[in-house]
Amino acid sequence: MKIYTKTGDTGTTSLIGGKRVQKFHERIEAYGTVDELISHVGLLRDQIANNNLKEKLLFIQDRLMTCATILATDCEGCNLKLPVLTDSDIEKLETEIDEMEKQLEPLHSFILPGGHPISSQAHICRTICRRAERHALALSQNYKVDELVIKFLNRLSDYLFVTARFISKLHNVTEIPWNPKY
Repeated sequence: MKIYTKTGDTGTTSLIGGKRVQKFHERIEAYGTVDELISHVGLLRDQIANNNLKEKLLFIQDRLMTCATILATDCEGCNLKLPVLTDSDIEKLETEIDEMEKQLEPLHSFILPGGHPISSQAHICRTICRRAERHALALSQNYKVDELVIKFLNRLSDYLFVTARFISKLHNVTEIPWNPKY
């Protein structure tokens, strides 16, 4: 099988279920942003030495692939076997957030991303995740979107924020509070 099909040369692509849509369709924007996030999480994982955190990021990439699959599907009543998200996927993120936060100082202000390239990459992942969530929410205004996808993306952005802080702590980076000038 060749990687190129030439079926997209006219600016359309197929969704799971067979429907063809413009490549700038809101469904493509939603799952394409999740795909971008999967790649950035991979870059983050590649930079981390902590095997436990690497495994957690691999789990996240797997769950994001599921999110992308769900967002790429447009077929009411199709008998396709598709991966699913579960409440336990979200609970796993919450448990991980709680465990990392136990090791971090409480926040008293916003912080400015930066201080270490790995922490900065986690913040980039967080912002892409927020964009993916916005696209999924926009899609849900016109199409049925599994609520667990939106919940997962919302919780994941929190997880990625705490992960960035945790990475800063691992690398002895002092967080820079944002002190607005009025």
